[in-house]
Amino acid sequence: MTTGSEIGWIGWISAATAVVAGAMLVMHLARRPSLEGEAGRNAKLWLLVGLGFLPIMTAGTANLSGVEALESRRFCASCHVMEPHANDSQNPKSNSLAAIHARNTNFGADNCYGCHKDYGMYGYVLTKAGGMRHVYYYLTEYWNMPLAESKHAIRINKPLPNTNCMDCHTTKAPRWLSVPDHASALDQVRAGTVSCASPGCHGYAHPITKVGKELPLDTVLP
Repeated sequence: MTTGSEIGWIGWISAATAVVAGAMLVMHLARRPSLEGEAGRNAKLWLLVGLGFLPIMTAGTANLSGVEALESRRFCASCHVMEPHANDSQNPKSNSLAAIHARNTNFGADNCYGCHKDYGMYGYVLTKAGGMRHVYYYLTEYWNMPLAESKHAIRINKPLPNTNCMDCHTTKAPRWLSVPDHASALDQVRAGTVSCASPGCHGYAHPITKVGKELPLDTVLP
């Protein structure tokens, strides 16, 4: 259930415009003002606002609020097969890449979307289209899959590219380059021939999904 603190200001605008539009319509139906003369012009103006402008604003802000909610880890975990991933991600004792990024105060609640989204000019559209593919697979294949099986059976559609990591970790900052392993693998990292999320580097983002390679909670990653 969504609480008031989770709705956000866009959601409140959507709710407020819907209430005002409804109130204006009820007032018009109750008063039945004449549509003739000066009073009629004012009544038509109010109807334009109540039946046109405000509903359009309600629909637009409601869609924005919905899209914003779709980017949260809470939404990603709403499919039961994603619960192991989300539980590890929000586990304060876990040192997986997913959990480390979840503890980032800047984007932690949306870390699933932040790491998995596509970048570039069409990244937003491609990410949303990919999300619809996930919904299709869930409804046709995974809806009744046991959690113990889903943890290892479900795989990412394609390898996570380093460009996703490089949206935040540009590989150009002095602090990043001061790490010897970063400097020595710089060309491979930028070319994508060495994955940032590999056992030899920072480890798997979700080690719980790798059979026989689950990391203890107190494992310290490089």
